[in-house]
Amino acid sequence: MAAPGIYCLILENPACTVRVGALGALAFPAGRHVYIGSALGPGGLLRVCRHLRLAAEPDRPPRWHIDYLLTDPRFSPEAVVWVETRERLECTVARTLGGPGIRGFGCSDCRCPTHLFSRQEDPVQEVCRAITAAGCRPHLWRPGDRGPDFLVRAKE
Repeated sequence: MAAPGIYCLILENPACTVRVGALGALAFPAGRHVYIGSALGPGGLLRVCRHLRLAAEPDRPPRWHIDYLLTDPRFSPEAVVWVETRERLECTVARTLGGPGIRGFGCSDCRCPTHLFSRQEDPVQEVCRAITAAGCRPHLWRPGDRGPDFLVRAKE
């Protein structure tokens, strides 16, 4: 069992339009998108493994907003930044990141305007600073890294 925590999944994509469940057809600018999620429930940070497996093998229909991007071949995981915590810090990190995003995406269980932010350049350092500002020590994984056990399982 993996520890609970929050994570920021960084995806790279060309400019495109994707139909995202009840949100409908959404335009995504070219660049990177940072999705901020929580993994506080059963399984903890194993949720990140589910996301990475779905991106590699889209073998089931989308369930959550992020699944629509993970099952679209134009979006590819570029990095994951995470922290082990039992605190609900995803909204704090989202407020700190701010900036352009996709309204209503990934935030149906909170009052945030979005949990998906757009960036032109690699946002890893910015994401790490936002997590540090929330009082936590961020960890980074990129494809090709071994990483912690829960991410090693995602690559197997």
